[in-house]
Amino acid sequence: MRPDLIASRSLLEDLKLFCAVVRKQGFAATAAELGVSNAFVSKRIAALEQALGVRLLHRTTRTLALTDHGTVVHQWALRIQEDVDQMGEAISQKGSTARGLLRLCTSSGFGRNRVGQAVSALVRQYPELEVQLELLDRPVDLIAEGFHLDIRVGQVQEPHLIARRIARNQRVLCAAPAYLERHGMPRQLAELAQHQCIVIRERDQDFGRWKLSGPDGEETVRVKGALSTNNGELVHQWAIDGHGIILRSIWDVGRSLDDGRLIRVLPEYAQEADVWAIYPARLGTMANVRVCVAFLEEWLNAS
Repeated sequence: MRPDLIASRSLLEDLKLFCAVVRKQGFAATAAELGVSNAFVSKRIAALEQALGVRLLHRTTRTLALTDHGTVVHQWALRIQEDVDQMGEAISQKGSTARGLLRLCTSSGFGRNRVGQAVSALVRQYPELEVQLELLDRPVDLIAEGFHLDIRVGQVQEPHLIARRIARNQRVLCAAPAYLERHGMPRQLAELAQHQCIVIRERDQDFGRWKLSGPDGEETVRVKGALSTNNGELVHQWAIDGHGIILRSIWDVGRSLDDGRLIRVLPEYAQEADVWAIYPARLGTMANVRVCVAFLEEWLNAS
């Protein structure tokens, strides 16, 4: 192989490694993810800095931050990786077949209870596809963190991303029979302010501020209670245990409502929380993204 081609391939691999270091915020975490040594990561980043003639990272024993040059290189490295992926799609004789890496993220509860099962079925159908699924209960920067696709429940606010609704969903108010026996059934939305409400901080929700649609349009109520968390499964269980009123997705509490462990509260009110597939515009033509989105849409609506 020609030396210039070897050098180009090495540079692409080092840029990819550099993006992983930025995403994982450290050499050790990157090494663990890739199954290599810390020394290998350090050596390749040093080689990349030498090849480019600039320092890319400020490193201490505890922190890692991009230099000004590092920020520019990181932005270009992400673009280069995406362009290489699209080039591969364009020249592939099977451009409609999913193969290679797909980095996917979603929230923890929805990931464990729905998306994880769908991915299991997806890779059985597309055995050449490699899926990395991360469960993150925080806002995600798809481009900076190197994700191809985000499956999100709730609002989409980033105008620079493509959002495709793949399933209808809504959040409803509910509580255990034991709680309602002790505290009574609310008759108006404003009464929730006097109840024990179990609040959760999720990607698209204001902490302790519930916005719902009802007979008079959209209304907002501020709620509070003795319990709060960032985990939806705990919220669900605490409600069953009788600790208060919750606002949760139908996909989460549907079975508990059906078997009577939970009861709808103010059933004329609900909060729209559809399921969206979100991805950068330039990835919209990638077979991996197209196939995964179509598969998830069919799977979620059939299950």
